[in-house]
Amino acid sequence: MSGGDSDGCGQPREGVACGRAGATQPPSSGEIRNMQVHSLTRISALALGIAGALACGQVHAAAFQLKENSVKAQGRAMAGAASAKGDASVVVNNPAMMSTFDRTTIQGDVTAIDLSFEFEGSGYAAAGTPLQQPLTGGDGGDAGGVSPVPAMSFILPLEGSFEYLTLGAMVSAPFGLKTEYDDGWKGRYHALNSDVKIIDLTLAMSLDLGDHFSAGLGAVIERSDVTLSNAIDFGTALCGNAATQALCFMPNPITGPFGPQKNDGSVEVHGTDTSLGFIAGLSWRPTDNVSIGYSYRSEVDHSLTGDADFTVPTNVATILASTGQYVDTGALAELTTPAVHTLSGTWYATEKFALMGEVSRTGWSSLREIRIQFDNPRQADSAEDYSWGDSWFYSVGGEYLLSDAFTLRAGIARDDSPVSYPHRTPRMPDQDRMWYSVGLTWAASENFSLDASYARIDLVDTPEVNILSSSRSRLTGSYDGGANLFGVSAQYRF
Repeated sequence: MSGGDSDGCGQPREGVACGRAGATQPPSSGEIRNMQVHSLTRISALALGIAGALACGQVHAAAFQLKENSVKAQGRAMAGAASAKGDASVVVNNPAMMSTFDRTTIQGDVTAIDLSFEFEGSGYAAAGTPLQQPLTGGDGGDAGGVSPVPAMSFILPLEGSFEYLTLGAMVSAPFGLKTEYDDGWKGRYHALNSDVKIIDLTLAMSLDLGDHFSAGLGAVIERSDVTLSNAIDFGTALCGNAATQALCFMPNPITGPFGPQKNDGSVEVHGTDTSLGFIAGLSWRPTDNVSIGYSYRSEVDHSLTGDADFTVPTNVATILASTGQYVDTGALAELTTPAVHTLSGTWYATEKFALMGEVSRTGWSSLREIRIQFDNPRQADSAEDYSWGDSWFYSVGGEYLLSDAFTLRAGIARDDSPVSYPHRTPRMPDQDRMWYSVGLTWAASENFSLDASYARIDLVDTPEVNILSSSRSRLTGSYDGGANLFGVSAQYRF
């Protein structure tokens, strides 16, 4: 749901006119009652379009996707995440690989994402109307920050009559977003705070179909939660409505009580849902030195329910009182999170060196439109066009066994964005990016190991925005951004 401005193992083996000049009389009560005030501002669907819940994360992968479920894989820029041995995160990356575990394993991962997004630009309120004026306020500060993304996985190989089965469970955060701008910044009518979280509980099983092949299947229980907010320029909207525009000329548009940026309100929207999906995978190990994996994560359909909380200036609330609009109300929106296909390969070239590669496609094209329906019958639906494309992620990486205790790894990746220029917003100034990663495993004992990783994510090009809200607020400019990922994990084998 969005409040939008209205018019939105350590080893390798492993205005508008704002009125006529002669309009000097205030509108009658009948005109106010009958006017379509929903044209003042509409709640952007972005908040419901970007879902979230229980685990917090800064968005840095394509769109609002998060890949931080394995510190070991992060050290290789996620190369081999669905084909390399010894990493319990395969519960969600490729459940078929669980069959390669011969001991009960528990693993905990946490990655701190230090995200930075700084805006530079300008814009106009009441753009294209006689009352057009430069947007006031600053550049919003650094919209990013530091947030942890945790994951926990468990793998249990069965014995006896069920020795061909392996069970697994994992908690992870596949999607998320968190950006926060200073109050009163130039882009306040498009975004203030965005707190989007999604957490998965995955329960999976792997079936060993021989020495070289296995298949996996899992159920995904997904919880989403989101709270987003932005300012509303009621002043511009009043001036642009024929029934109220006279108020902007009493006594004149300069000193009058109403006008662009004079009557700001705000909206905060919150929505949650729990839904189901599935994950499936295949693992083919034609030789002891080669592992090939494929996994598929399904779309997950959500019906997000929540509340819209409006803050309206007193003088504006008086005008709108008879309309019954812009009062706190419930809301509903349908959302489908994307399907993900992944193909992965690992080659154990020597006893000490392994080379990995991976490619994945995320089906963001399923996110075409998000429509919010309000419980308040006087509040018109709000729809936002996404028109995103599918995105691709390519990575290569490797590991080298320095000694029995230490394994070094590194990798590089290209992460393409599904968001094109016309659909880029301050909530998500997305752009293609490059990953550069390093990692290290310390096998402290036969049973216990620790991993650490660092990844730098740089934008391939400068993200630019040029967007116009339906209340005629145009924001233009560019972003300077990137992210640093610091990960640690521990694994214990029983």
